[in-house]
Order: sequence, then structure tokens, then C-alpha cells
Amino acid sequence: MRALTNSNEVKFDDKGLVPAIVQDNSTGKVLMLGYMNSDSIKKTQESGKVTFFSRSKQRLWTKGETSGNFLNLKELLIDCDQDAVLVKAVPEGPTCHTGTDTCFNEKNDSNVSFLDHLTSVIKDRKDKPVDESYTARLFAKGLNKMAQKVGEEAVELVIEAKDNNDELFLNEAADLLFHYMILLEAKGYSLTDIVEVLQQRHR
Repeated sequence: MRALTNSNEVKFDDKGLVPAIVQDNSTGKVLMLGYMNSDSIKKTQESGKVTFFSRSKQRLWTKGETSGNFLNLKELLIDCDQDAVLVKAVPEGPTCHTGTDTCFNEKNDSNVSFLDHLTSVIKDRKDKPVDESYTARLFAKGLNKMAQKVGEEAVELVIEAKDNNDELFLNEAADLLFHYMILLEAKGYSLTDIVEVLQQRHR
């Protein structure tokens, strides 16, 4: 997949259409399948609201124009054969006209893929440090400080686990995960590498 910058790159079918798969930018869930022509691609890119070509109404159709459940564009990609596009979007409410989260009747409530975004932010702070960034300052202090910070956060999480304050426990868990991800980046790894280890153990 690569970014689609111009509809001239697309190999439309004999009706001037191309299938467009819509994916939630945060969760990775497939929300729906629609069809686009060159005009709907252009309108989507210009307005930031995902717009299709309605085969039944024979006109452009912006998702959410009647319901208010818009799909806000984050990224538009084209596949290797240039005959399908992937639309990464942020949905406002349910995507399907039946009221379900997706047109495939799946729940769209996982936000784990946000960790991929956070990994990118951490890497950017390492590669392009800025003074006001806590993460960049932590990288500047070196590996020992980063490892020490993970240990401190782990102890604080254990302490909160023994109490009944859910908010404090969740915040300490988030602190530990964040600093753990920083340490992984400092060592040249990411959560993906850890998942691979877990997958190998699971076999």
C-alpha cells in the first residue's frame, strides 16, 4: 500500500469505479465497503469527509450526510495493482445504516492499535528531540535512567494493585507501559518484537 495523491493513479473499472475499503484508523477494524470514482476521491481529499459514488442513486454520497455519522479521513492508500483503495478514517458514531459499528456487524471498541501510533511518537522524540519533550529528555539521560524509571513505575503499580483505587491503578499501569515502550525503543525493539516472542511461546 502507498499513499494515493491523485485519482489518475487509480485503475477504475469500466463504470469508472473502484472499490474502497474503509478501516478505522485507531482500531484497525474494517468498517464498510463502498465505491469511489474520481470525483468522490477528489471531494474526500478536499473536504476530509469520506465520500462515495452511490451506485443506486447515481450520485456522489458523503457518508453521514443525513445521519451525521461522518467518516473523517486520515489517510487514503492505493493497493499494489492500483484497482482498490484503502480509506483510513475516524468514524463519528456507528458506520452501518442499521446502527451497528460496522457493516459486518462487528463491535468496533478496541483501541490497542493506538500503541502503534505511540510507538511512532516515541521514535520521533528519539530521532528528533525537542527540549520541551519529556520523552526526549529521558532518552538524553541514557539507558540506565530509562531502565531505572521502568523499575520505579513497576513498583508503583504493584503498590496500587494492593489498594482499591481503580483510577490510580490504571494510571500507574499506563505509566509503566509508556516507560517500557521507551526502554524498548532505546534497545532498538518495539512491542511488535515482544508479541512475536509471545506468539512463538504460544505455539
